[in-house]
Amino acid sequence: QVHLVESGGGSVQAGGSLRLSCAAFGDTYSTYYMAWFRQAPGKEREGVACVAGNGGTSYADSVKGRFTISKDNAKSTLLMNSLKPEDTAMYYCAAGTPPLCSLTARRYNYWGQGTQVTVSS
Repeated sequence: QVHLVESGGGSVQAGGSLRLSCAAFGDTYSTYYMAWFRQAPGKEREGVACVAGNGGTSYADSVKGRFTISKDNAKSTLLMNSLKPEDTAMYYCAAGTPPLCSLTARRYNYWGQGTQVTVSS
C-alpha cells in the first residue's frame, strides 16, 4: 500500500506560480511512476504531467513549457509557472507502475486527497 500526501495548493493571480509537492509513504517500489492530474468542476479528470524513476517525463499539451515535474525518490514536485485561469482545478497526485509514463488515470493505483489550485484573472 502507498499513501500519498499533497501540499502546496492555493490561490494566485494569472501569470503567477505555485509549487505542488507529493510525498509517498509505504511501499515506495510502487511509486516508480508519479503523476499529477487535475479535475475542474463539471469536467473529467485529466492528466497534467508524469515522471518516471529514471527522470523521463511527459506533459499534457496545455501545460508544456509552463509546468515542470520532478521526482526525488518517493517525492514528486510540480512547478507551475505562467498560471492561467483555466488551470484552476483540484490537483491530484498519483503513483503506480504502468508500462510507461502515462497521463491515463486508470493506469495508476494510488491517489492523494487532492489540493486546490485557483487562478484568478
